[in-house]
Amino acid sequence: MKLEVQAAIRAALNAMVANGTLELDELPEIHLERTRQKDHGDYASNIALALSKRVRRNPRELAASIIEHFPPSSLVERKEVAGPGFINLFLSKNSGYDLVRSIRRSGSAYGELPAQESPSIMVEFVSANPTGPLHVGHGRGAAYGDALVRVLKKAGYQVASEYYVNDAGRQMDILAVSVWIRYLELCGEEVAFPSNAYQGDYIYDIAATIHRNYAERFVIQPKELMDNLSNDDESRIDEIIFRAKSHLGDESYRIIFDVTRDTLVDDIRKDLSEFRVEFDCWFSERSLMTSGAIDKAVKRLDEQGYLFEKEGATWFKSTDFGDEKDRVIQRANGNYTYFASDIAYGLNKKERGFDQLIYIWGADHHGYITRTRAAFEALGNNPDEFTVLLVQFAILYRGGEKASMSTRGGDFVTLRELRDEVGNDAARFFYALRKSEQHMDFDLDLAKSRSSDNPVYYVQYAHARVCSVFRQLDEKGIDVDTESADLALLVEPREDDLIKDLSRFPEVIETAARSYEPHQVAYYLRDLANAFHAYYNAHPFIATEPNIRNARLVLIDATRQVLSNGLDVLGVSAPESM
Repeated sequence: MKLEVQAAIRAALNAMVANGTLELDELPEIHLERTRQKDHGDYASNIALALSKRVRRNPRELAASIIEHFPPSSLVERKEVAGPGFINLFLSKNSGYDLVRSIRRSGSAYGELPAQESPSIMVEFVSANPTGPLHVGHGRGAAYGDALVRVLKKAGYQVASEYYVNDAGRQMDILAVSVWIRYLELCGEEVAFPSNAYQGDYIYDIAATIHRNYAERFVIQPKELMDNLSNDDESRIDEIIFRAKSHLGDESYRIIFDVTRDTLVDDIRKDLSEFRVEFDCWFSERSLMTSGAIDKAVKRLDEQGYLFEKEGATWFKSTDFGDEKDRVIQRANGNYTYFASDIAYGLNKKERGFDQLIYIWGADHHGYITRTRAAFEALGNNPDEFTVLLVQFAILYRGGEKASMSTRGGDFVTLRELRDEVGNDAARFFYALRKSEQHMDFDLDLAKSRSSDNPVYYVQYAHARVCSVFRQLDEKGIDVDTESADLALLVEPREDDLIKDLSRFPEVIETAARSYEPHQVAYYLRDLANAFHAYYNAHPFIATEPNIRNARLVLIDATRQVLSNGLDVLGVSAPESM
């Protein structure tokens, strides 16, 4: 309804311009707000106040003129000037009835907004290093990122999702070597496992796969690997990596590396898919190196005069863009830093045609924002096209105490374990109930409870209740005629409230998309479910006069549809029975 009312105001302004009662070169954006009090109407606009100085007219007089030029409409029943020049708009009863019918006709498309004339958007999220299973912190980022992509698409934006696979650099080498040492153990070799190598049963699992497929092809004597190593843990692991590459050779080392990476990426992909999170693209960091993209980005920064040499390393002048200090992008040994990959990745996204880049990072990466945005701007881009959204970690509670759940690695709770305990729906809805940057306490007991205190159960139960009504009608052999139902019979206050709540859904989608806040959809669904349950408990749907019954069935079926559409935006199912 909001779009239609805005269009009516726009038509009034155009009519005033056409007949000379308003001198205006370009129409401004028309703001429309829901009123908080019923006696102020359904919507209020400040358009007259916003235009008064520009056209040098009294805002109340201008508001009255806009009302006078309103086009004939069955949507708006009454218009009035309020306060210093607000326009209050009262919608007709018929507009609500038309909306209910429209929802049923539109089905899953209800809430979709017209295609936006806007830049294409890339949303990159999760992007956890493929060095082990996803944990509950990654799960929150996944639920938030996927819901954001869904709400942006619902709002008509061109948007694509991407997972950045960090498959290059030291951590991946440590991972590959961890697997190789476990492989050597399976081959009967006695090797001291480094304390800072990757732990966990999944390392053994990958090693067993390599042993099964390649037998003893990659065996070397432990002495060649472990003798005369540094006493420093970090230096020791680096020396082991160097020796592994030297003794195995490029081909054999690459096999171990690729099997390790592919196994874990496939596991992450499966985990996310089961969590109803699918990506349009899985992008390899290593491809930036092999394609020369990093060299290209560094060269462009150099041409722009933003690089300098110091102590044999190459530095980026990030302080020119507000960073607290300059940053190394190439070490003295010639190796690029992770930051260099980040710079090239941003350039690559722009070259692929994406105009607006949205990065969803864990809150612990807050310190990387300024330097990465600085490099993005130094490459000649508008910094407003670079957005970082932070996601706080989730703390699990059971019985009021921090939860201790068994894990494969022993030091974190996996997303898979959380899903196994509470289910995908509860996990995704609970994650969606908080702003991403807010700390989150996840109550496992509440998430599993079948009560009105559990928000996901409360919303899903509303959907299932509607389905139950129609099942009961079918079981009783009661014929219903919803196509010709007289919706004018919906005169109860709770019916009016429910219709107004249904009309808000497209507006919630628009606001959630613009603010990058899909949690607003979760809040809305909770409010809609509350309105429905109150209506359900107050009025009969089956044991009532047929004409009223048919009208009420149309209304609750529209409610079911909106609940389903909203849950889908959050990646949550809409069950027909519970």
